[in-house]
Amino acid sequence: MTPKRLLEADPELEQQLLTRREAIGRGARTSSSVAAGLAMGSVPVALAAVAKDAFAQGGLPGVIVDVLNFALTLEYLEAEFYNRGLAAPGLIRQEWRAQVDQIRKHEDAHVAFLRRTLGSRAVNKPTFDYTAGDGSGNGPFRDVFTNERTFFAVAQAFEDTGVRAYKGQAAYLMDNRDILVAALQIHSVEARHAAQIRRLRNQKAWIVGDSRGDLPPNTQAIYDGDDNRFHFILAQPASGISMTHSFDEPLTKGQILRIVAPFIVGGAP
Repeated sequence: MTPKRLLEADPELEQQLLTRREAIGRGARTSSSVAAGLAMGSVPVALAAVAKDAFAQGGLPGVIVDVLNFALTLEYLEAEFYNRGLAAPGLIRQEWRAQVDQIRKHEDAHVAFLRRTLGSRAVNKPTFDYTAGDGSGNGPFRDVFTNERTFFAVAQAFEDTGVRAYKGQAAYLMDNRDILVAALQIHSVEARHAAQIRRLRNQKAWIVGDSRGDLPPNTQAIYDGDDNRFHFILAQPASGISMTHSFDEPLTKGQILRIVAPFIVGGAP
């Protein structure tokens, strides 16, 4: 998907693009594809765009391909989820549809951008079971596309998982400064998707300790470890639950794949 097509898909993007370009910093050398990725406020889009620019001559290194394909699997999961949710008659109340549709546009663009960047090395889209039934269609979220409450509970689970997933991949980008900088510049924007879904559910916009809130027990792995109160900048454990609000903790690729495995027919790749 070209920057022009992205603009057509999202009427707000042109203004976002100009604003985000200014935010990148004066004198920064940014191609139109990178700027479009940053404007979308998306970790996978920016990673794909910067990777394409940085490694155009020699091809993408294997570690970058692995990170981008990991992101693509998660984006497939979310894109189809929001598309199916919006297509389900009467599922999402009218006053929330525009917000969900905006997130859907982002997820569709993420998939298109990642597939184009990876080319023949892109993984294929798995078959998903959004009931978390390992392909049975009869998992704990069996009413996900008929019950609005269940739909948004699953949406929160996916978004909170995604934020911790991308943070967990940052270490693998340390040797690729441009990609790392792009990811860190927009990581907070990606997290706003999660915050907005949480607000729609009348939850705090951030994770409190390792609490899953009102989500069911089978989602606890998404939040495990987020109650960490020790950070190197403080040199000692901090008191007070508010410390856990201030830092999102990363999850490893293995932890993420175990979380999403019940939603993928045949298990996570």
